[in-house]
Amino acid sequence: MSERIATEVDGVALSLTNLDKALFPDGFTKSELISYYLEIAEVMLPHLAERAITRVRYPEGTAKGSFFEKNAPQGSPEWVGTTEVATSAGSVRYVVVDQRATLVWLANLASIELHAPQWRLPDTTTGDDGIVLDGADEPRATTLVVDLDPGPGITPADSARAAIVAATVLAELGLEAQIKASGNKGLQLSVPLEPTPASQVFHFAQSLARHLAATQPKLFTATLARDARAGLVFVDFAQNLAARNTVCAYSVRGLDRPSVAVPLTWEEVAALRPDSVLRTSPAEALARVQAHGDLWSPLLPYGRGTRLPDPID
Repeated sequence: MSERIATEVDGVALSLTNLDKALFPDGFTKSELISYYLEIAEVMLPHLAERAITRVRYPEGTAKGSFFEKNAPQGSPEWVGTTEVATSAGSVRYVVVDQRATLVWLANLASIELHAPQWRLPDTTTGDDGIVLDGADEPRATTLVVDLDPGPGITPADSARAAIVAATVLAELGLEAQIKASGNKGLQLSVPLEPTPASQVFHFAQSLARHLAATQPKLFTATLARDARAGLVFVDFAQNLAARNTVCAYSVRGLDRPSVAVPLTWEEVAALRPDSVLRTSPAEALARVQAHGDLWSPLLPYGRGTRLPDPID
């Protein structure tokens, strides 16, 4: 029988289980995961709030597989916020993470990774089966994401050069990008937008990817085929589709050891070397927030960003 511990977070009663269970091969436990999410909540919650959150769960730890979870689990507490989204597979009831107690509850379920779409609930239209994802009533995105996925042979220094090139192109179009490490190998640029139909953001991102691949063919590719990515950085423009999601800033990643998707400064990006490691531990992520505050705050408040220009010819 699993050990249960009753506790409260901000007045919300919770029952926690198996706190000593190692979720990572290095021994990082569920208790440590919960503690991290509690401590990072102040800066993380504004970037999670009012979004339909997809979770990646590792119930037996990262060495034993995972599954993506969109629907709120059966038996979810009444105090956990949810929202219905209409999909091709029917209505999906997503979790909405709007308080520290929800973060703790998810961590207790071994929901190590948290992913979010580029749109917020206030910028959507609800139909009979929930939030509408396509057509005239599609969500309005408040973020453009440029996901830079390094192919085999690409070093962190190469990824940094790709990010700087992409940010320069965006800046020439009047778009100021923030950047974060994905927590694994890649870098992700985000640009705050005024609410814009998700399909328009997708088409702009697609045009940017094709422009980068055409003008810098030895650095970028916009080709989906994995066997065409060796020595190149893939610009994953599909992350901007209304039905897709991207790992949230400050989320832990389910790797061989805990690593966090942390915002970076452009000075840090420019200083990356071929042998740099783009992984930050939870303790290091907390120390960065203590030293620098929320480096992702230029995206706040969501919905008050820049007008999206026309796609690049």
